Amino acid sequence: MVFTEKQEALVNESWEILKEISHKIACVSSPQIAPAAKGMFSFLRDSDGIPQNNPKLKAHAVKVFKMTCESAIQLREKGKVTVADTTLKYLGSVHLKNGVLDPHFEVVKEALLRAIKEAVGEKWRDMNCTWVEAYDQLAAAIKAEMKEEAA
Repeated sequence: MVFTEKQEALVNESWEILKEISHKIACVSSPQIAPAAKGMFSFLRDSDGIPQNNPKLKAHAVKVFKMTCESAIQLREKGKVTVADTTLKYLGSVHLKNGVLDPHFEVVKEALLRAIKEAVGEKWRDMNCTWVEAYDQLAAAIKAEMKEEAA
């Protein structure tokens, strides 16, 4: 899959909007959507409920947004998502250690897309497929690394 310049521009435009409202990102994160996933986040395991202003949850959400945005750029430039080997090994290891399964990636995807939709409003119609593809490619790379490490 190769992204067009327009698709990359849409992702970059929405990323700029998301950076401005980053204080709200954690409010639509995956533990909010699927409270059972809370135990997968080391910084939430021992807390009661999902803290609205947890800086580690916010930082995690921002990392997911940023990596997905970078994935979109890579799709345009290289036709595929390429994550640095050390980063990919780390992500695969952490996700595997925390028991992340394929359905959990879908929960994170839902949270990501919901946050973007809320942030960009009417522009969402033009951005939806672009963000979905970027996230799906990034998730596929992490899942492949998880399988490799598990083997």
